[in-house]
Amino acid sequence: MLLAVPWWAWQMLRNGKYRVGLGERFGRVPKRLRSDEERPTIWMHAVSVGEILAIGGLIQLLKEQNPRYRVVISTTTATGQKLARERFGEADVFYFPLDFAFAVRAYLKALRPELVIVAETEFWPNFLRAVKKSGARIVVVNARVSDRSFPRYRRLRFLWRPILKNVDRFLTQSEIDRGRLIEIGAEAEKIQVSGNLKFDIKPPKVSALIGQLQVAIKSLQANPVIVAGSTVAGEEPILLEAFRRTLKWYPNATLILAARHPERWPEVIELLRKSGLPWWRRTEWTTDVPIAGGIFLLDSIGELAALYHLATVAFVGGSLVPRGGHNILEPAHYGVPIVVGPYYENFRDIVEMFTRAGAVDVIEREKFGDELLHLLENEQKRALLGHHALEVVRANSGATARTAEVLSSFLHHAPRATRKMRRAQ
Repeated sequence: MLLAVPWWAWQMLRNGKYRVGLGERFGRVPKRLRSDEERPTIWMHAVSVGEILAIGGLIQLLKEQNPRYRVVISTTTATGQKLARERFGEADVFYFPLDFAFAVRAYLKALRPELVIVAETEFWPNFLRAVKKSGARIVVVNARVSDRSFPRYRRLRFLWRPILKNVDRFLTQSEIDRGRLIEIGAEAEKIQVSGNLKFDIKPPKVSALIGQLQVAIKSLQANPVIVAGSTVAGEEPILLEAFRRTLKWYPNATLILAARHPERWPEVIELLRKSGLPWWRRTEWTTDVPIAGGIFLLDSIGELAALYHLATVAFVGGSLVPRGGHNILEPAHYGVPIVVGPYYENFRDIVEMFTRAGAVDVIEREKFGDELLHLLENEQKRALLGHHALEVVRANSGATARTAEVLSSFLHHAPRATRKMRRAQ
């Protein structure tokens, strides 16, 4: 921690990262969490926006099936916190404590949860140990071990084995994840495959922005529309060059560009300024400004998923450079044709599932401009890609119901050790 302090301080000064919610992260429990202490509590932790979107349906189902329980949600990132507060209410949302025993214990003492649910792979040693010691049950949902992290976990499995013993149940996305958890030290009898919650994410409702853009696109025939979501450093120059080539054949084409991290917006804006292409910021755009033949920069949070609905072709970022890729399920829910680059190892099982079904186009970096233009010219191929993507989503839905069933069994039938702790306190 001492060695890392300069880096944390620099991040706070440079872009305000981690500054928000600092007190909560160090164990200062906000008063709003103490407003409903009489009801038994379920504590659910989700790191950021992607995890919040994935567990949204699960939280709703848990509340319906277990109405006497209060569900509180913690996040790590500020963007995840913002979305969680919008969806679940500020009174039940807080920043996840740093993995110091004193910070974790402060929340356990205040919330006294009967069940703690962790999304994906948040294996914090002090947190898991303290939760287990408190008497609460721990379930990891939507568990996954990526290609990138698996070798590191496996090398240190002698350390992870006692840590993972604290978890009562792992509900994994796939058989591959189940096997990897066993290899890094989890007990096989505690693991079951329940599927990927992200297949059950419902597309967001049509927003005012979508309606405005639809009118602008239709009135100006601003087609085709390329939506490039979750882009990372090194990808925007490739996309801008590909779009420049597209404009030669489709002068009214529109590129909707959404960088992955808000702190990168100034960098992307500078690239757009130097590109010489027409561009507009979402936060400054008005409906009387034509977007045909230019770039619409999405400098806002939480609107990307709905914008995929407008795509003639959707590109999902983090995949043209070695960053492991991002989730392709958001555009798949709309049945739009999806393209990614060759670096998708963080979502290998999903991308390969889609590849087998003919539901995604994987394009090499050097051929990106040519292949994108070819796809824009081939309406039949686009239609097949979108249709197959929607079929894959429908065929793999149902993980939310399976996960909720397991969680409810822990609440209804498991020993209530935490009640003993309450009486003792």
